[in-house]
Parts: sequence; structure tokens; C-alpha cells
Amino acid sequence: MNKDFIISYIEKNKDTFTRVSDSIWERPEVRFDLKESADILIELLEDNEFKIERNVAGMEHAFIASYGSGSPVIGFLGEYDALSNSSQVADATQPIPLVEGGNGHGCGHHALGTGAAAAAIAAKEYLKEYGLKGTIKFFGCPAEEGGSGKAFMARAGVFNGLDSIITWHPMTENKVWDTSSLANFQVYFNFKGISAHAAAAPHLGRSALDAAELMNIGVNYLREHVIDEARIHYAYIDAGGTSPNVVQPTARLLYFIRAPKSYQVKEIYDRIVKIAEGAALMTETELEIKWDSACSEYIINETLGKVMYENMKHLGEIQYSQEELEYAKAYIDTLDKNVKANIEANIKRVFKDLPAEEVKSIASSPIIKKLFPLNMTNKAMPGSTDVGDASYQAPTVQLTAACYPAGTSPHSWQWVACGKSSILHKGMLYAAKAMAMTAVDLLYKKEIIEEAKKEFDERIGENKYFCYIPDSVKPE
Repeated sequence: MNKDFIISYIEKNKDTFTRVSDSIWERPEVRFDLKESADILIELLEDNEFKIERNVAGMEHAFIASYGSGSPVIGFLGEYDALSNSSQVADATQPIPLVEGGNGHGCGHHALGTGAAAAAIAAKEYLKEYGLKGTIKFFGCPAEEGGSGKAFMARAGVFNGLDSIITWHPMTENKVWDTSSLANFQVYFNFKGISAHAAAAPHLGRSALDAAELMNIGVNYLREHVIDEARIHYAYIDAGGTSPNVVQPTARLLYFIRAPKSYQVKEIYDRIVKIAEGAALMTETELEIKWDSACSEYIINETLGKVMYENMKHLGEIQYSQEELEYAKAYIDTLDKNVKANIEANIKRVFKDLPAEEVKSIASSPIIKKLFPLNMTNKAMPGSTDVGDASYQAPTVQLTAACYPAGTSPHSWQWVACGKSSILHKGMLYAAKAMAMTAVDLLYKKEIIEEAKKEFDERIGENKYFCYIPDSVKPE
């Protein structure tokens, strides 16, 4: 195996990949409405000999790019959706919207999609250069943020036939993604009542807002009686209007319901439905339940994790200039003092076996350069990802790469501001190299795939994949 080929290829083409990432950052689109972002990636992949299948799983801007034939079949997952109301001027060290109320890439998906595409292209070039058999597929996946595009893709069987899946996520540290995630249902509860004058004829009204409030009170009492790891969040999408002297005829809630396993979410959801029905009965209002999406918990694969970890070790630490370190420090200076203090506490927790001085040195850097130790666990992180649905289809591995200053958090203005920086570019290219090198291992060593599949079957056990999104619900 000549993994230097991968490193050299990505370095030689880094200007193209950074240009693509920046282009998507400049065109932030949300959920399933991702025409420009998808087209930019499709053009990149078409220019590199991939055949494109569009309109996948009922989503106009979901696609599959394929190259090669035969096994192994290795899939790369790419995302490219932004966040609403997150617009931010690049490189500004204070929150300044580029477009008031506009979208912004606050979770790094512009780099995620580009880095995964770069890895797929580099793996394809290796396949071609050394005359190997195999198939490389890149999956363009919309709406990770709130839409669970991969769940709709999994429901449609899009990931069937893959031998392994590789992906990544921009973060503030370099590590193999070594934990599970929380499964999640996203559901609207719509109440419809009867309007009336709140003073002159309140007895004629039936308040949808009362129903929504009673539902929320009931769910808040439920919290004592669900598993500790569960999370229940809600937001008022419609509170019925702005006039206190009118009995509100409509109210709409959006609930996120999370737990470590999908079946646990379903159990909690069923109880929440009963509470909503009770609230409707108490207020004599009508209840409509409308699903938005759902995603499954992430299934780790230690076999593939070890392979990826060795490739990350091979790459070594990313090198930064003094200017880049000062750039990162300017964003750390914008953080709350408690957040800053937590940076060192987290480093101490992760690198507990290192001498205190070395730990202090790691934590004092504005960018965390050291590779985190491999510590695969089934414990769920306090968040959700629709990569979970893909991970139920084939052995899956992913990494995170340091693309942002230490201590900054996803969905923040700081992340949007750093989205075109050289720090992000270096992290993205590092991730692309590690992913492509992992694919090369799989192309040569079929026994790794077999071992990963065996582990996959053991972890899944009797808990086979089931998509809880009703068949009637389509991506919107």
C-alpha cells in the first residue's frame, strides 16, 4: 500500500477542495432546499469521473456519485446543509450578520461534504492508479439539521449493498468518533380550537393555546418518570396570535424526543401522545399529530475505528503558523470564563495518563492538535445525528477533525465566522486524507471488512433497523 499517494494527491488538489468548501459556505441553504450546494459537489465529482444519480429517496437535492465496479463497495457520506438565522461575517471576532436573519454554516457541513468528496475522489484515484477492483460511492445527504435526510435514504434502501461507510464531522479536536448518539423523534402537535372575544364571550371559545400549555405541563411532569438519559425539548411554532382579548384558535408545538435507543424514544413518544390527547379533551379542542422526521442511534464499529485511528496517527499533528494560532485565540477570548476553564478540565479528563505539564501545554494551545486516544464506547453523547440510520445499514466509522478554536461550540457565530479560515481548511484536508487512507486499507484487506461485519452483526443483534417515520411522511 502506498498511502503517500493519498496524501500527495490531496495536497496537490487542496486549492480545488478549499475553493469548493468556501463556495458552499457562501451559499448557505437549509434542510432539503440545497440546489446550489448539491450542484457544486456534483460538478466536482463529475469532473472526477463519477457517475451521478439525482433525486434520491424522493429528495431533489440528494444524490449518489459512483465510480468503479465490484467489491468492496465503500460509501462516503457528505452533508452540505446550513442553519437558519446564523448568518455571520467571515473572520469577524464579534457577531455581525452578513445577511440579517440569513442562513449560515454554523456546523461545518460545507466542509463536511467537501472533505468527504475529496476523500472519495482520492480513493477513486488510488483505485485507478493501482488497478484495483472495488466501488467508491459518495452519498449527497440533505437535511442533517432537523430533517434527517439519511433516515429517508435508509428507509428507501439507498445504503443497501455497502460493505462499509466512512464519514467525518468538523469539530475542535482530532479523534475517532467513539460514542453512540441519541435517537430522536421530531413531531408537531397541532391544536385547533374556536376563537371568541375573551371578555365578552369567553364561554364560546375553546383555547388551542390552553391545550398546548396543558400538554407541556403534562410532559414536564412526565420527565420524572422516564429514563435519566432521555431528553424532551419543545418550542412554540404558533401560539395563536398576539391579541390577549381573543381566545386563541390555533397553537402548534414542535417536540424533539431523544433517548439512547429508538425503541425507548417510541415508548416515551407514546406517552406524550396520550398527554396531548388528554390536553385536547380537557379543552375540547382538536389535535393533529404531524411527523417531521426521526433518526436512529449511531452504531459504533471498533474494528473500523482502530483502522482509522492508525491512519490518523500516521498523519501526525496538523501544523499551524503563529498567525493561525493568534487568529484562533481571538475567538477563544470571546468565550465566557467558565467555558475557557472547561477547556483544560476536558483535556485533563481525556489525557489523564499524561504528565501535568504536557496536559497544560495541550490545553494552552488555541487549537487542540494532539490526537485523542481511542476509547470506543456504546455510551451515547448528548446529541443526535442521522448518521445513525446509515450505521444500521453497514459497518460505519467516522472521525472529527480540529477545524475550529478550542472551546468554541457548534451552532455558534464563532463557527460560522471561522468557516473559510485556513484552520478549517487544514482540518478538512486532514480528515479527507484519513478517510481515504482508511478506504485504501479496506480495498486491500478484505479481512478487515469481514471482521467489521461480524462486529456489526453482534452489535445490532435482534435490534434490526426500523425507520419510525411513517411511510406517509415525505421530506419537506
